[in-house]
Amino acid sequence: MGRVPSIEIVRRAYKIWEESGKPEGKDQEFYHRAERELEDELAQREATRSDKA
Repeated sequence: MGRVPSIEIVRRAYKIWEESGKPEGKDQEFYHRAERELEDELAQREATRSDKA
C-alpha cells in the first residue's frame, strides 16, 4: 500500500477543522481523522485497481 503525503493530510485536516467551526485544541484529532480517511480512500482505490487487473 502507498503512503499518503503529509501535505494531503494537513489539507484534509484543515478542511475538517473549517467544517467543524474552527474549534481550538482539536488539531491532533483532526489530523488523525484526516490521516485515517485518506489512508482508507487510498486502500480502497488500490483494492479496486487490483480487482480490475
